[in-house]
Amino acid sequence: MTRSVNIYEVAEAAGVSIATVSNTLNRPARVAADTRERVMQTIDRLGFVPHYIAAHRARTTLDRIGVIAPFTSYSSFGVRLEGILRALRDTGKEVLVFDHESAARTPSPLLSSLPLSGRLDALIIMGVPVDQALAERLQERRLPTVLIDSHHSLFTNVVVNDERGGYLAGRHLIEKGLEHFLYVSEGQLSSDYVSQGQRRTAGFMRAIIDAGYPRERVKRITVSSDSLGGRMAAEQLLATRGHALGILAHHDLIAAGMVATLRQSGASVPGDFSIVGYDGGPIAESFGLTTVRQPLEHSGFLGAQHLLRLMNDSTEPSQQIAVSVELIEGNTT
Repeated sequence: MTRSVNIYEVAEAAGVSIATVSNTLNRPARVAADTRERVMQTIDRLGFVPHYIAAHRARTTLDRIGVIAPFTSYSSFGVRLEGILRALRDTGKEVLVFDHESAARTPSPLLSSLPLSGRLDALIIMGVPVDQALAERLQERRLPTVLIDSHHSLFTNVVVNDERGGYLAGRHLIEKGLEHFLYVSEGQLSSDYVSQGQRRTAGFMRAIIDAGYPRERVKRITVSSDSLGGRMAAEQLLATRGHALGILAHHDLIAAGMVATLRQSGASVPGDFSIVGYDGGPIAESFGLTTVRQPLEHSGFLGAQHLLRLMNDSTEPSQQIAVSVELIEGNTT
């Protein structure tokens, strides 16, 4: 029987401490990129598997599919996960779920290492950009991988047409007679990737420009990505109220916070402010939001289906799968 490699041997071979190896696997943002890459290459070369994973693998013969996404940052990824689980329900696969920090909230957003080295048979990455070194390592390991709401040319990608969504929101507000506009989002700290927010902003801006308005008619407010952020944005608007304003919020939770605060203050929504959210689902329905609805569960289902095909046939070619969005008019515009 082949002897198991331990963490001390990995640290020695990579020329780092065992704490650095641990951080590389579990808290990669704390490790410099070049060191992280060296450690991951050593782990792959030696075939290191953490002891708790080895014990788990000894207890099961099921195929293990890892799903990585910023679950605690955005509720939309929980809905996508429902679609993944539905697609895998009768397959006998084991699904391991891993939370990842929001790419927008970190200066090092690219997924460069996995907290699950050596323990997976396939992988789904949602909403997290992947760096080139990790992409090549996944290819070398022949680990079937599908990206959802993210993109890399080496893999099958299931992506939402966010630029189209932004355009639909902008055009809808223009058709409602608005002439001044605002995009409200969390912003992002890094320019190393093109985010969903950037694509939505580009589409929103294009709609305004196509209608003959100058770019200066579109302003932006950056807030936290939750209902509190929406309330804070609303308070800013109330303090500087001017023209009637057409607003696109990055997602429905921000939009809901804005609507609640503005209406509580006596402002009219729609009227003084017309607000479009993004995602669709229970929050939009509860607040009667006008929203850009994206097929969240369906995108997860499609991604899992394609992963199963890839697991059954490694020659399955990578694909770019676009899912459409639609604008649903509620009572906030």
